[in-house]
Amino acid sequence: MVKKAEGPQWDPSVFFAARKSCTTSIPLQSRRRFRSLSGQIMYAGRRPTQDDKETDMAESVYKVIELVGTSTESWEKAATVAIKRAAKTLRDLRVAEISQLDMVLKDGKVESYRAKVKVSFKYEG
Repeated sequence: MVKKAEGPQWDPSVFFAARKSCTTSIPLQSRRRFRSLSGQIMYAGRRPTQDDKETDMAESVYKVIELVGTSTESWEKAATVAIKRAAKTLRDLRVAEISQLDMVLKDGKVESYRAKVKVSFKYEG
């Protein structure tokens, strides 16, 4: 025998019923406020203007270079070697993406691991 759940039951007709209060406008003071990325106070339900879009969007340019790191131990070490070397001469490294992994073989055995890494950094020139 299946036992019915006790307590109040959820009535879907109440949830889907049309209500007049949903179509009325809400005074600006009672709307939920939040800060945009630029620090401006905005209100929920307000569409962003072109000025908002221009101040929120960072106007930066990033350069992407491709490096190849090698290691006799692993691909992870090979990628780490490439990033560590790039960090010595480049500022503001942002993203690294492994684009290719391969191995150098000698006499049928792995001699070294190679990782081709795309690195992006902020362009200041």
